[in-house]
Formats: sequence, structure tokens, C-alpha cells
Amino acid sequence: MAFTVVAVGKLKEKFWKAACDEYLKRLQPYMRTRVVEIADIDPARAGGVDAARRKEGEAILAALPAQAHVILLAIEGKERSSESFSQRLDSLLIQGKSDISFVIGGSDGVSEDVRARANETLSFGPITLPHNLARVVLLEQLYRAEKISRGEPYHK
Repeated sequence: MAFTVVAVGKLKEKFWKAACDEYLKRLQPYMRTRVVEIADIDPARAGGVDAARRKEGEAILAALPAQAHVILLAIEGKERSSESFSQRLDSLLIQGKSDISFVIGGSDGVSEDVRARANETLSFGPITLPHNLARVVLLEQLYRAEKISRGEPYHK
């Protein structure tokens, strides 16, 4: 199994990058995990929000592995506890889904084509998270899910 995180926007601040790097390092013994950053498109230069979303969407779709099970992070998605998230990932593995990709869209959301490609949606709750923080939370939850799945302790 492999995880791919496709995220619109680059991490600019060192503290976001350090947090993501820490969880990527922790994940490596458990699961091959990679992050693909997609350039965020300025709506003013792209001809409007819809055009920017469409261009970002094309890049997101191009970055997804062909056979990936795609989980879109969206506020209206399914909320899961850490244990339920771990069980869901285990269930996908049992179903033979060996590539699981997560999409974190840009500040204006994602295109309809990206939504259509997603097999399911996941929400971290009704709060609005900055995209950089959502990436950190996702990587932490992936690490926690792997620890839960193996019955290993996790620092609380």
C-alpha cells in the first residue's frame, strides 16, 4: 500500500514544512508516503475563480496514480474518528486498494472533475482549517492510523 497526498500550494513557512517532514519520517517504516504539491493558480491571472479551479484540477488529476482510490478532503465529507479512519484504511487494503491518494484543494476548492474522480470525501469536522494545517493533520492521522492498525502505542 502507498499513500499519495496531492495538495494545492507550497509550504512556505518553515514550521509547516518541519511538521510535515516529521510525520513523513514517522510514516516511512509503515507506509510509502509521498506529497505532490500543485501550484496554486491566481484567479486574477487565470481569468477568474472557475478557470483557476479548472487549471488546478487538471494538475491534481495528472498527479493522481491511475489506479488510486481517491479521498478528497472536504468540509462536507464524512467525519471519522481516528479509529474509524484506521479501520477504513484497513478495509481498503483488504479490498485490494494498494494506492490511496488524498486531495487537499486550493483556497477556492476543487473543480467538478476532481470531485467526480474522488471515490469518497473525508472531513476533519465543520471547522475551517488553513490548507497547510490540514496537510499536517492528515499526515498525523495517517501515522496514527498505522499505529492503531498495528496495535502499537501512540504518544497522547
